[in-house]
Parts: sequence; structure tokens; C-alpha cells
Amino acid sequence: MRKSKGFDNRTRKLFKRKAREKGLKSLRYLLEPFEVGQNVDIILNSQEQRGRPHKRYHGKKGVVSKIQGQSYVIMVKTGNSETQIISRPEHLRPSHVFSEEE
Repeated sequence: MRKSKGFDNRTRKLFKRKAREKGLKSLRYLLEPFEVGQNVDIILNSQEQRGRPHKRYHGKKGVVSKIQGQSYVIMVKTGNSETQIISRPEHLRPSHVFSEEE
């Protein structure tokens, strides 16, 4: 039988949470809106499966390009091209990196 290569394959260490991070999170991270053009970090939350981008984008930085329902469309640079990623706000954090315009 062949080994499965599912969406969450090889994510044991990636989705592991420290003791102080376990349990319910505050609602602040859900209620804090992101504006178009804002820089964000993609940090995957293993508690929430819906709207989670692929594991290869964990830790990447991107720019919010538009709002799509409850989710955000983020442009992430991958090599020489840009990729569109659709993600819910549970997996996004505001980035503290200064934008190129400033």
C-alpha cells in the first residue's frame, strides 16, 4: 500500500503548540480587520482547519490584495512570481515590517 500524501502530511512539528498557547484564543485576532494593502504574516493555526492555506506558506509574508467574504486574498512572492492565497483571519497576523511606500 502506498503512503498517503494528504494536505496535512508531515505537519506534526509544524502544528505542535506550546502549553501556554493551547486552549481558546481571545477574539481580538478574529475581530481585528485587515485593510487592502496591509502587510501580513501567514502563521497557520492548527486549531482551525477551515480557510487554512497550504503548509508551504507557513511563516511567509504577503500583502492583502482584496477581501473575499470572510476571507482575505493575499499576494505572496514565490521565487520570481506572485501567488494568490485565500486565507481566513485565524491564520494571519499583522506584519511589523515597514512597507515599501514608507
